[in-house]
Amino acid sequence: MGLLSKKDAKLVKDPLLDNNPITIQVLGICSALAITAQLKASIVMALAVMFVLALGNVVISLMRNIIPSKIRIIVQLVVVAALVIVVDLVLKAFAYELSKTLSVFVGLIITNCIIMGRFEAFALANGPKEAFWDGIGNAAGYGLILVIVGFFRELLGSGTLLGFPVLGSAIEKTGLYALGYENNGFMLLAPMALITLGILIWVQRSKNPSLIED
Repeated sequence: MGLLSKKDAKLVKDPLLDNNPITIQVLGICSALAITAQLKASIVMALAVMFVLALGNVVISLMRNIIPSKIRIIVQLVVVAALVIVVDLVLKAFAYELSKTLSVFVGLIITNCIIMGRFEAFALANGPKEAFWDGIGNAAGYGLILVIVGFFRELLGSGTLLGFPVLGSAIEKTGLYALGYENNGFMLLAPMALITLGILIWVQRSKNPSLIED
């Protein structure tokens, strides 16, 4: 059946669509609004969260039988904080300008509700293999929304993708700009991120009425 069992495949697939952590569970909204003005920043944040959540889930799962219940939240915070420090140092070493763009939002991964929620709800009750795939699935679902929002915000707001012009040159009036197109600066503001995210939620729930609560 391939690399993944049916159960593991479900752990990866469900958060991408019917149980997406952002559009369905409404978690991790802050970073989705704050850092998606650039597609590159969206991708890097998605990868950072995937690293922290997948590895953190495995660590918590391995320790689940020895963590006293009274201090489990503290232990979870220590684990996620250590992993976030690794991410922050790697970004500063190899992508310093991008690390400045992401700014405090890398550090705020520590308090991301998706990560703490998966630690508490899944990693503490399942084995490391299942915890790993759960982390991959939920981080991929989170990252998918960030990338979609970042794609449209950068494309319509700056006329670029990953920093490369794709609609032509606004200065030289080539491509779409020769036809009178103008970049929509509003797309680069946080309110438009909220509107874009709202549209995604509407599209997803309109295609699957079972996701709409009575």
